[in-house]
Amino acid sequence: MTSGTWQRRRRQRSSIPVTTTEITGRTATRKLVRFVGHYLEMVAAMVIGMVALAPLWPTDWLARTDVGAIVMATNMTLAMGLWMRIRRHSWVRTGEMCAAMYLPFGALLVPYWLGALPGTALVIAGHVIMFPLMLAAMLWRRSDHWQ
Repeated sequence: MTSGTWQRRRRQRSSIPVTTTEITGRTATRKLVRFVGHYLEMVAAMVIGMVALAPLWPTDWLARTDVGAIVMATNMTLAMGLWMRIRRHSWVRTGEMCAAMYLPFGALLVPYWLGALPGTALVIAGHVIMFPLMLAAMLWRRSDHWQ
């Protein structure tokens, strides 16, 4: 190819009209679906951790309700934290979510140890409170989850 041919082709290509498409952000509905999906991914990781890691603990430890509740929270937290790191969340955000998972048990263990809260209430309330606290942590750091 001669230099003249190359220059003509170059001019022809430059005369082709170019249309640009503005890339817009995701719609609010799509962001909400992504947010809910992320929440459900974390819940799934927690369930997997609870089931997969439970056999690793000595059964003597699990006989005590307070230790069993902390062990279960630990199993769930380890798996969820690993999933958050795989999803490339920062250590700080992962730590915040893990704290949200332990916080209910930290608050409920004192009344349990004082005899004001039965063991079943400790386990059930700890898990029930954990989910809205995780949601609150996600809403607080919405920019990390609302993409």
